[in-house]
Amino acid sequence: MKLWGGRFTKGTDKVVEDFHSSISFDQRLYRQDIRGSIAHAGMLGRQGIISPAEADAIISGLTAILADIEDGRVQFDVGAEDIHMNIEKLLTDRIGDVGRKLHTARSRNDQVALDIKMYLKEEICATAGLLAGLEETLLKLAEGHTGTIMPGYTHLQRAQPITFGHHLMAYFRMFARDMGRLLDCLERTDVLPLGSGALAGTTFDLDRNSVAAELGFAGITENSLDGVSDRDFAIEFCAAASIIMMHLSRFCEEIILWSSAEFRFVELDDAYSTGSSIMPQKKNPDVAELIRGKTGRVYGDLMALLTVMKSLPLAYNKDMQEDKEALFDAIDTVKGCLMVFTPMVDTMTLNETVMAQAARGGFTNATEVADYLAKSGVPFRKAHEIVGKLVLDCINRGKSLEDLTLEEYREVSPVIEADIFDAINIEKCVAARRVPGGPAPEAVQASIDKGKQWLQEIKKRFTS
Repeated sequence: MKLWGGRFTKGTDKVVEDFHSSISFDQRLYRQDIRGSIAHAGMLGRQGIISPAEADAIISGLTAILADIEDGRVQFDVGAEDIHMNIEKLLTDRIGDVGRKLHTARSRNDQVALDIKMYLKEEICATAGLLAGLEETLLKLAEGHTGTIMPGYTHLQRAQPITFGHHLMAYFRMFARDMGRLLDCLERTDVLPLGSGALAGTTFDLDRNSVAAELGFAGITENSLDGVSDRDFAIEFCAAASIIMMHLSRFCEEIILWSSAEFRFVELDDAYSTGSSIMPQKKNPDVAELIRGKTGRVYGDLMALLTVMKSLPLAYNKDMQEDKEALFDAIDTVKGCLMVFTPMVDTMTLNETVMAQAARGGFTNATEVADYLAKSGVPFRKAHEIVGKLVLDCINRGKSLEDLTLEEYREVSPVIEADIFDAINIEKCVAARRVPGGPAPEAVQASIDKGKQWLQEIKKRFTS
């Protein structure tokens, strides 16, 4: 008989039972479910709602069940629907009717909200740890390449010279914002819903704050309706995960381009590449491509959760059973991608000569000529026009700006002197951009130093 079967006169149809069951995916919450039940039973005993002996028997039974599950000695029952009722049925089978007292002053509605929050808190910290590992790798690589010249791009066209260290620190800043979003989500997840009951709390004299403290929550929910019907924290995590994946996807797209024969900026390590079944010469950036593809999967998880929660009236509705698979998939996917992306980046080899040559092509120092003219009193818009015509003339003549003589420069503007050649030197172009946040080696190093300090501080928020 179902644990809720008193109202019913016939059993559930087998098709409905299979359709209704969530044990196939929510069984991963077993540890959180048991920990929450142990805390709840202990509180019931302390409050005199059940006797201390009954509480002890329940806690001992749950502890033994946890050990058996982790040793692989438990087979979950689809007929028991979900992880919560599976655990309760196992407990009752082992210790008898006293096990039925565990659910006093509790509903599956606040129980499942508790389990998901406990699970997500752990997974947020695990994801933040992986993100911190990527950030550390980027800092290390950037510090080794503060002077490695490469072209910066807009519209995928060579634009201005920068350094590889500067480029890496752009991604460092993206992932730093991701870290902030994760930890903001952690803060809003860190409230205990247990005690909300089905929707209207309970008449029993519960000590919710002691349960929150025992389970490591910073506080308790302030409204019982909201406590059982809120899934904002799951949606917020999926949103944060989606943005992480978007950043990974952008980086992967660049790595895919850089590793092509057309760019030849980097070569991926053999351990993070694959070959072709028919073309023996191929070395494919499949890891980067797969991460790029999995980004859409996490977007789908976010959209699934938003759609499930759209228009749901208060409080709990069975639709909300659909929250777990999307959330679990987003967690698994973003963690899996971070675990493989970080070593892929760490082990790739740079072709610094090719990168520097590319920075010297495509007139990436044209802005320096315009700035030179502006500093000499020529209005910038006029300087821009002059240099645009100069570049067109160079293209028509097959020359670069470095190939021009001083006389040729002076033909377009008499204010140009011999120091123009210092101004258009690629290394000096980069070094001159010392503005905070710029690509000059000293500016990049300052950004790296600040990043190291920030990372050291931020890690305390999810490792303490």
